[in-house]
Amino acid sequence: MIVVTGATGQLGRLVVQDLLTRVPADQVIAAVRSPEKAGDLAERGVQVREADYDRPDTLKTAFEGADKVLLISGSEVGRRIPQHQAVIDAATDAGVSFLAYTSVLHADTSTLPVAPEHKVTEEAIKASGLTYSLLRNGWYNENYIPAAQQAAATGAIISSTHDGRVAAASRADYAAAAAVVLTEDGHADSVYELTGDTAWSMDDLAADVTALAATPVTHQDLSTEAHTAALTEAGLPETVVQMLVSIDSSIADGQLARTTGDLARLIGRPTTALRTTLADALGN
Repeated sequence: MIVVTGATGQLGRLVVQDLLTRVPADQVIAAVRSPEKAGDLAERGVQVREADYDRPDTLKTAFEGADKVLLISGSEVGRRIPQHQAVIDAATDAGVSFLAYTSVLHADTSTLPVAPEHKVTEEAIKASGLTYSLLRNGWYNENYIPAAQQAAATGAIISSTHDGRVAAASRADYAAAAAVVLTEDGHADSVYELTGDTAWSMDDLAADVTALAATPVTHQDLSTEAHTAALTEAGLPETVVQMLVSIDSSIADGQLARTTGDLARLIGRPTTALRTTLADALGN
C-alpha cells in the first residue's frame, strides 16, 4: 500500500494520477485533510483517508497497513517542522518500510528562505531509522505563470535576479519522479537533486512571454532595494516582500541554476520546457 499525503494538493493529485498508471487503484491511499475534496479519487478506486499534520491521531489511522509513504511538505512556513515530525513518527509507528519526502534543492547548503525547515526534516527522517528517498525538488515552471500573465498585460517582468538562472521543471515532472521512487526498486536511502534540463534567465522568461503573448515584454532588473520598494508600493505584505526578494537574491547567487540530470534520469524523458508550461497557461 502506498500513501500519498496532501493528495488533493496540486502536486499530490499529480502523484496519485501517475501512480494509477503504475499500480492498481486499491493499492493507493490518498491521505488528505478534507476527504470530501477527494471524491474524484475515491470514484477511481483510491482509498481516501483523513490525515491532518496537526492531528497525529489521524495520521496513525491513515498509515495503517501502509508499506510506503510520500510526505509532501506542508505549506505553512514556520509550522513545517512539527508537522513533518508528526508524519515521520506516525510512519515509524505504523511500520512503514519506505518514506519519500519532497524537500528542496540542495536543502543542506541552500540559502533559499524555505531551506532550513527542509534541512531539519531531512535530518529527522535520517534519525528515524526509516528507509528513505529525499526528493530535493527545484523550482516549478508553474511558479512563474502569474508573473508571465502579468507581464503579458503590463509589458514588464521585474526582479532582482541579475544574471541568475533557474533550472525549473513542471510540477508533473516532479510528480512523476515521486511515483517512480514509490513503485520501483533501487531508491533506498537516496538523495536526488531534481532540476530541469535547462537553466533559464528572467530575460529568457520575458522572451518566452513576448513570443507566446505576441506583445513586447522586457525584464527590468532592479537592485534589491529598488525591488523591495517596488513590491512594497504594489501593496504586498512585508513578509511576502521579504520572501520574494530573498528568493531573487538566492537566484542571483546561482542557488537554482545547476542542472543535475537526476530528474530526467528518474522519469526517463526530458523535463518540460518553461515555454511549454507557459504556452498552456497563456492559451497558446
